[in-house]
Amino acid sequence: MGRILLLVELKGGNDGLNTLVPYADPKYRDLRAGIGVPRERVLQLDEKVGLHEKLAPLLESWKAGDLAIVQGVGYPYPNRSHFRSIEIWDTASASSQTLSEGWVAQAFNGARLAKGVGVDCIVADTNALPSTGPSLRTIVMQDAENFLRQANAIGAASAKADGGNPALHHLLAVRQEINAAAAGLRDRMRDAPAPAQAYGQEYQLGHQLDLATRILAAKVPVVAIKVALGGFDTHANQVPTHERLLAFLAANLAILRRNLMAADLWKDVVVVTYSEFGRRARQNASGGTDHGTAAPQFVMGGAVKGGLHGVYPSLSDLQDGDLRHTVDFRNVFATLAQGCWGQPCDFGLRQPQRLGFLA
Repeated sequence: MGRILLLVELKGGNDGLNTLVPYADPKYRDLRAGIGVPRERVLQLDEKVGLHEKLAPLLESWKAGDLAIVQGVGYPYPNRSHFRSIEIWDTASASSQTLSEGWVAQAFNGARLAKGVGVDCIVADTNALPSTGPSLRTIVMQDAENFLRQANAIGAASAKADGGNPALHHLLAVRQEINAAAAGLRDRMRDAPAPAQAYGQEYQLGHQLDLATRILAAKVPVVAIKVALGGFDTHANQVPTHERLLAFLAANLAILRRNLMAADLWKDVVVVTYSEFGRRARQNASGGTDHGTAAPQFVMGGAVKGGLHGVYPSLSDLQDGDLRHTVDFRNVFATLAQGCWGQPCDFGLRQPQRLGFLA
């Protein structure tokens, strides 16, 4: 089996400039006199950029060489609508096209998947679009205990006759497949060990990472798991909200890493953060930032080649007040599809580029 992708959606549009801070660029201070991260609160990664100090728990992974940061990720002709931009990301589409199939599902078109427990992807939040498509069987499961209770209650699928009705026959067959998948998952997860270290509970992400860890420890043969952390739409009074979110994200990703290492699973998992867009380069009048474009992505895992990848966008060459992306997100996804699952998929790019963050 290939590696399992753990997608972490940062809902609302994470401010990349205050996440991976271009502390040495004087333009950063000009653009963000009120909300910029002071130089002494930046964890310097090289002579130009560093992490916000609230991301300090990620330094363990950075120093171990299994945290990659892809700089300046975005796409041409960016859309600044939350709904449309996340749809573009989730379906790996160009900004001018609308696709109904998620990018993870697209990567498996035409591929043969082992039947396993009858499920290929598990979504622990509410947005299942990345794995939506005919090639994958996806289950939305936000709570392990509740799911196991429901799976027990379902029992064996009822053997109602279809009366020769093809539509009813199809519905009963689908229901039976869902019941079988639920039962298979239940049996796998019932005896799964609890994570070695507990996750924070202030946000739903903590519950979702607990569930993801149990799924991984149970050796459920999925290709992807998806979780999410909301609250990144920081139009006003950004600093305290953003710092709280970054601190929670970093602390719990660090716990995830330790838990997976303790279970000898770290080499089999690739953790990737993504957000629908970054924020505008210049702060607004409300001490916040408005919808922007490019931002960094974090990639973690035992097979990840750590370090900075891609080029940080120039603050002196903005496009309509926004950062120009230097890496197309579809190249990130193409690298993941090949590196995690051995699936060559270029997502419509004319000149795809494999990035060097996966061994």
